[in-house]
Amino acid sequence: MQLSERHQEYWRKNLRITAVLLAIWFVVTFVVIYFAPQLNEIVIMGFPFAFYMAAQGSLIIYVLIIWFYARRMDQLDNEYGVQEGEE
Repeated sequence: MQLSERHQEYWRKNLRITAVLLAIWFVVTFVVIYFAPQLNEIVIMGFPFAFYMAAQGSLIIYVLIIWFYARRMDQLDNEYGVQEGEE
């Protein structure tokens, strides 16, 4: 099956969004832990920053990533006419 240019454009936008969000996920998950000793010098409400990110901050960012992806993909689906509709 040959995909139309419109389908390919939709897929490219989907992959771009996914790549950006995966990069954010990678930074929050691995880079923050890698630099934990340096980040512990920053204190937020009495807790070192690396501890805060491990305990709360990363979880909040994960939820925001999921929310943003769902919202943006819904917009793209509507824009390209591939939304899940009620039949």
